[in-house]
Amino acid sequence: MAKDLTDHGFESLTTIEEVDKALENQEGTALVVVNSVCGCAAANARPGAKMALDYEKKPTKLYTVFAGVDREATGRVREYLLPYPPSSPAIGLFKDGKLAHFLERHHIEGRSAAAIAENLKMAFERFC
Repeated sequence: MAKDLTDHGFESLTTIEEVDKALENQEGTALVVVNSVCGCAAANARPGAKMALDYEKKPTKLYTVFAGVDREATGRVREYLLPYPPSSPAIGLFKDGKLAHFLERHHIEGRSAAAIAENLKMAFERFC
């Protein structure tokens, strides 16, 4: 499940230090996928995030954390996603270190991967 994203160019963040290095004072754009074992991550979030990257504008950095596996790293990413409550799966787009666009689980669950990809492409168009 983690390889589904790392095989597609996402860097796995597994420690608090890696998360801080990636997101603290970050310049440019970064897409962060909070991955999970649930069905909506497999059917919607991961495929949607990968499909969105087939677009002319896209984030310069791609990251992922795995909820329930990399607990400390996921917890730190969730601090960067405040004021939103913990959610997995979830997808955040950061621009210059600030959260610019966010999809919580309720934006992912029950929506097609294509709909999630289109949502992300609109955010890429605006922020990337």
